[in-house]
Parts: sequence; structure tokens; C-alpha cells
Amino acid sequence: MKLQTLSVLLAVAAANASKINHLHLKRQTTSSTATSATVAASSISSSTGSSAVSASATGTSTGTSTGTATGSTTSAAVPASATWGTSFPPLSQISSGMPSEVTQAVTTTYSPGATPTYFSGASPLPSAFVFVAADWPAQDKIPDTSSSEVQEWLKELDGWDIPDLSPTVDGTCVSDPANAANASARGWWTCGGWTRDTDITVCPGKPMTWGTSFDDGPAFYTTKLLHFLSEKAIKATFFDVGSRCIENPNVLRDEYMSGHEIAVHTWSHPHLTTLTNAQIVAELGWTRKAIKTIIGATPTTMRPPYGDIDDRVRAISLAMGMIPIIWTRTPSGVSFDTFDWEIPGGVVTSEASFSQFEGILGNASTLDDGFIVLEHDLYEQTVDMAIGYTLPAAMSHNPPFTLEPIGQCNGIPYTNMYVESNLNASFPVLNGTSDGGIDTDGDGSGDAKSKNGTSSAASSSNGASPQHITYTLYATLSLATLAAFVAIL
Repeated sequence: MKLQTLSVLLAVAAANASKINHLHLKRQTTSSTATSATVAASSISSSTGSSAVSASATGTSTGTSTGTATGSTTSAAVPASATWGTSFPPLSQISSGMPSEVTQAVTTTYSPGATPTYFSGASPLPSAFVFVAADWPAQDKIPDTSSSEVQEWLKELDGWDIPDLSPTVDGTCVSDPANAANASARGWWTCGGWTRDTDITVCPGKPMTWGTSFDDGPAFYTTKLLHFLSEKAIKATFFDVGSRCIENPNVLRDEYMSGHEIAVHTWSHPHLTTLTNAQIVAELGWTRKAIKTIIGATPTTMRPPYGDIDDRVRAISLAMGMIPIIWTRTPSGVSFDTFDWEIPGGVVTSEASFSQFEGILGNASTLDDGFIVLEHDLYEQTVDMAIGYTLPAAMSHNPPFTLEPIGQCNGIPYTNMYVESNLNASFPVLNGTSDGGIDTDGDGSGDAKSKNGTSSAASSSNGASPQHITYTLYATLSLATLAAFVAIL
């Protein structure tokens, strides 16, 4: 079923007919050389301790809040000089050369066995994550495809029609004019914004709704963002990178237990269209495994880094039980990208990024659907932009925008955001093992099993093209909302 309303479908079709081709600017990789070494030293060596509390910084602080859940304990008392949650510098001071704060502690430290209270059927948290280098691929590098885990995950592609598309040169249009000219046929989002029926790109039928999300964490300053979101009672979708998950397991747990949606954002943040099928499987599989190992739940959604997706990447993602989510792009080519990721590299100023965001809000207020914005929690600058400027601007807008995680703004129950609690018999469509479930661990047996009563092997659509799979994901939506959708078979 198309994940947009009829008006957007017609608009996109018109744009596609005119072959709009806008270069999506390449953003820097997730590998954060400035912070990775520090984070690795402070958090990868310990799975139970909290990071150091931040020192004071320029800005305005309005207090703190902590979450509660079964089997949890709140953080220790915060020194009066500490900077928490809502502290941020003046806009002009958010730059590549700004002084760095010390990281903040997670809002709550959760014990093994603790369960989220915001949706039923959630799996309890597993034992505290202990990093063992031999158990994981090298961080920020494309994983080896010869490993036994990847060979098991490749079996999930059996019976699926994976398009025979050659990898792109580097995931950009300028370097690959041949594939750019054929972008429509291969459904390449990067060159022209081409989407398919299975992509989530808006909040259908919900004008003035912002599908709130953050990419590239869990990172050094994600805790600062989490404190702000907790204070403002905002939930978001976090597209997490596998290499960051094993660095910051407690932050990932905090995201999940606080009610935010967790999704896959690859292991090393590459342009997925540049990779082989096996490499794409490895990028998705290892991230899925890292998330499952740390929080006990397997995400059913993913976001391609840079939005770089085509029909081959889509088919592989769907075969592995993950629905692609991209940020909104209008028929005229306006991308709902704040370009906050360019501030740490000194490419744009914070003022220019915020001006871009104000333009996004102006465009969004004219849409019949809600929208999805690209923001990041990898760097201190991007977190400060979010808590100090973009999120407050959306909340204080006249009329104010409603901020929801992307699954929620698409009518997806929390249960269906994870395989283990999924109650829908055909979402996600899985090509699982013979004993049911998907082999998240890569050990040859299914360990992530749906609660819908139908084994994933029976639920799979062998031989069917992902573009012709009908999902019953939206069975929980009202008839009035359903009437606004168009089913494309």
C-alpha cells in the first residue's frame, strides 16, 4: 500500500514525469574521528557505568528530568555546575570550532530484565552488553562478507526478486552520469528523489505533523538530546549506526526504554548503492544484530545513509524485514534536510542551517501531509541546533507543529516496530529460517520471532517483487484515514 495520500501520489507522479533531477549533496561519513576515540575509551570498555557529567557551558538551562521503568534506577544527583538537557550556546557560537562539553550521563540506568512500559509485548532487556572485539567487525568499515553470519543472512534473500543492478560509482549523481540518466528506471532516490510504494517518506494525512528523527548515533551527545526530549515529552525515531551502538550501548538502551523508536542505519554509514548485495546484507545484518544484542528487540525499519537507495537496496532491505524510511522531498525538489551535518565540518554556518530549517517549516505548512526532517545526533553542534533552535521553532510555530516519531505518524503501532512484538501477520514480510523467525544472530536458527502467530517462513512472499507486496500494516488505521490512501498492487 502506498505510504502517502492521493494528493502526494499525484504530485510525485507529476514530478517524476518531468524527470526532476536534483543533486543530493553528499554529507560527511558517520565515522567521527574527533569523537570516536574518546567515546571508545570511555564507553566501549564498560557496559554498566555512566559517562562523565558535563561541565557548565554557555546557554540557558531549565532543569532536568529522569525516566522510570521496571527494574531501573535513576542517575545520581547532578552537581550544580553540570550542564543538562536544555543548555545550548547562542546560535552564532554553534560552529566547527566551538568548545566541546563533557558528555552527560544517561537519564536512567536500566537493569537486565527491565521492560518498556509504553507498549505491550516488549521483550525484556538482555544482560548488560560487554564488548568483545572478536565478536564484531571493525568499526566504521564495511564488514567482511565471508563471515559465517553474513553467509546465513544472505539466505534471507532466497526467493526474492533482487534487481540485477550494478553498483553506482560513489553514490552521487555527478560521478555517475550513466546511472543518473537511468535514475527513474532504477528508482534511485539520490538522483531525482525517486521513491517506490514501499518507502515511507511522509506522515500521510497528518498536516502540521513532524515525523521527528535523528541519524547516526547513539553518540557522545545523544544523552543531552534525550534529556531535552524527556523534558518536553517528545518522542522520536533514532536511526542508529551499528558501530556507534557497540560504543554506546547504554545510550541505545536509554533511547529504547524512554519510548523512542529504534531503526537500522547500517554498520559503517556507506552509500548503499555502491555496495555488492553481500555487502549490503552485511551492513544491515550486523547493525540489526548489535541492536538486538543490546536492547533485545529487532527493528523492522531502516534508513539508507545519505538517502542513497535504489530498487536493489530496497529489495534487500525488504527481504531482511526492514521497511525503508527517507526524509520528505517535495515534487519541486525541496529536500527536508536541515544540513545540520555540515556545521561541524565548517561547510555551512549555524545561521544558514537554521535559515534552511525555517524554509522547511514554511514549505511544510502548505502540505496536505506531515513531513519527515533529516537531523543528526552525532555531533554536539547538531544536538545544540536541535534542542536550542529547530525543535523549539517547531513547537512555537503559529500554529504549532505536532512532533511524533515516524512510526507513530504513519499509524504503525509500537509493537510492529520490532519483530519480537509484531502482531501483524504480513508486516514485515520475512524470508526466515525453517523453524520460523529471522536469524538475527547469524547462527543458523531463527531467534527473532513475531507474535502474530504466523511463522516468518509462511509469511514470506517467495518470488514476489517487493514493489508488488501488499502490506496490512495499516489495519489499525481508521476507515476515514484508509479512504485517503491508494492501494497499488
